Amino acid sequence: MLPVLICAAAFKSGILNFDEGALRMKIYIIRHGETDYNLSGRMQGRLDVPLNDFGIKMARKTGKALSGIKFDAAYSSPLVRAKETARLVLEESGNGNVDIITDKRLEEADLGDWEGKQVKKGRCEIDIEQKELFFENPFKLGRIPNGESALEVCARTQEFITEISKREHEAVLVSTHGFAMRALLNFLYEDKTDFWQGSVPDNCSVNILSVENKSLLLLERDKIYYDKKSLLEPYK
Repeated sequence: MLPVLICAAAFKSGILNFDEGALRMKIYIIRHGETDYNLSGRMQGRLDVPLNDFGIKMARKTGKALSGIKFDAAYSSPLVRAKETARLVLEESGNGNVDIITDKRLEEADLGDWEGKQVKKGRCEIDIEQKELFFENPFKLGRIPNGESALEVCARTQEFITEISKREHEAVLVSTHGFAMRALLNFLYEDKTDFWQGSVPDNCSVNILSVENKSLLLLERDKIYYDKKSLLEPYK
């Protein structure tokens, strides 16, 4: 069974089956802010690593940039780095009264035996060929040892976005993770065989979807709301 193909086929290039009277909607999908594991080059997966100070700053700046958007729903991975990012974005954007609903389908990929392992060049603690395949084409990698496959992550994340897209919201915040974000959006990319679309999405990057006229469209890709050059200076 290939669940991602089933999910993608259900969308048929973004066409959804809505009930009559479904509202127009925008969905803001954000990757969590930076963590110490991101900074040091360690694989996180399901490890519950919190935001570092820089990650908090990123999330706050992103939230301020989204001021004026009235979110009427917010969903997050249960992992603390995603939940904290959602909370900070909501607070800084003037939506602190919106409850955050956690959904396990938004969790990061289960990286199994790789979780906590270093992957930086010269210090890599996992099989080099598998690491290269993971960052080049995880569809060909198959299941990570004692973890998930890219197909499995596509299936659960796309199931989530299908469900949310049919609800009566106007503006929705979704806080998730890098691999999970690419898996969720895969069916909307022109080249669906290119999992990473050139790169892992930056921390606190935002993808904006529009639900309108029975279609789900990708309006903005990997949008950054902070000054990346100035904020990343201390880590060069």
